[in-house]
Amino acid sequence: MHVIDSHTGGEPTRVILDGGPDLGSGPLSERAHMLATDHKPFYQSVMLEPRGQTAMVGALLVEPVDPECVTGVIYFDSEAVLGMCGHGTIGLAVTLAHLGRIDIGTHKIETPVGIIEVCLSDLNTVTITNVESRRTRRAATVVVEGLGAVTGDVAYGGNWFYIIDPSPIAIEVGNIRALTDAAIAIRSATIAQGVCGDAGQHIDHVVFQEPSAEENIHSRNFVLCPDDAYDRSPCGTGSSARLACLAADERLKPGQEIVQKSVIGSPYRISYQPGPNGGVVPKITGQAHVTAESTLFFLESDPFKAGIAHPSTNQSLS
Repeated sequence: MHVIDSHTGGEPTRVILDGGPDLGSGPLSERAHMLATDHKPFYQSVMLEPRGQTAMVGALLVEPVDPECVTGVIYFDSEAVLGMCGHGTIGLAVTLAHLGRIDIGTHKIETPVGIIEVCLSDLNTVTITNVESRRTRRAATVVVEGLGAVTGDVAYGGNWFYIIDPSPIAIEVGNIRALTDAAIAIRSATIAQGVCGDAGQHIDHVVFQEPSAEENIHSRNFVLCPDDAYDRSPCGTGSSARLACLAADERLKPGQEIVQKSVIGSPYRISYQPGPNGGVVPKITGQAHVTAESTLFFLESDPFKAGIAHPSTNQSLS
């Protein structure tokens, strides 16, 4: 299997160029569901140790339905097939440029949740225009063992988020373990207590937000992903959901750009325009760098051919 690895603000992406399962030629949403329900051993073997790592997101290239798109892509981590991935799309655009498949300029990429526009301004810097994002529930409270009552907003940015602002724990590198444990407990509480998307979708990401003390930096965040790893980047779909909340509360004007940093300090520049259906159309600018080009082997004699599984509390797309 031929793959190219990159990282976006420290968050790794593995683009799968060939060797994936045959998912047919239907809508990408159907192909993503097929990957989630019929091919979990495949995507776990690619993402799990010893070939991958917990924080990594895979990007399986597929033929797009829309001929204007340079490629179709289905994203996944070791626990779930994702509707969309912001850092992964930035990493994918840089990877396609590395391969000579796209050049500086604007291109379209098809995902299971819709068509994403990417603008490559140099070989490492990408602005994505995400699908329309929206807040669906304000100030939803769950009771969490050890934390008590926690209140957050439910919002969609290509995945489903529960956003707590301000964070109950300081967003600092030294608190990553505590932030992770708290976010896992909160996500479990949202599922158990029926705090969900507008069609009953489970919360798959939890976001902690806090203002930044740094000049010209609007805020910092900590994002828990479906595989229970934290996002090293500020999370593109999470930032999109966050923009929807800021817009709904009239805390950010259309076109006003702010800088948001992750828990490890990597930045995104983010802004929005009003969407046609009452939400917002986010723009996310970040940088990615290619780190490796390699061939993965899946030998029958390898006792860990399927990867090394770890217990998880998450629910998959299936």
